[in-house]
Amino acid sequence: MILPLLNRYELMWMMVFFDLPVVEKEERKDAADFRNFLLNNGFSMVQYSIYTKLFSGKDVCEKYYRLIRENLPQNGKVDILTITDKQYGNIISYNSGKKTQKKEPEQYLLF
Repeated sequence: MILPLLNRYELMWMMVFFDLPVVEKEERKDAADFRNFLLNNGFSMVQYSIYTKLFSGKDVCEKYYRLIRENLPQNGKVDILTITDKQYGNIISYNSGKKTQKKEPEQYLLF
């Protein structure tokens, strides 16, 4: 069986942004549990409260929308943004004032 090649308009990046309270001990635990949930499900940390994962298409993302909803912390704000790989390829990053090259994700190795 020959698998079709996916183009950069079919590949989808899911970005999960969150702002969770961490004042109380239970809140810190909930925030850590949510971060660990994302990491255990193949997401990569971009910044402390921004995680991304590459998917083969929009349909595959539906499963993760449900999983994230089922694992939301009791308090705080969580946003999910899904964009194409082509759109994500336009990202411009700076580290300490110096422009950095976009690093190809490990997920590409699967394709």
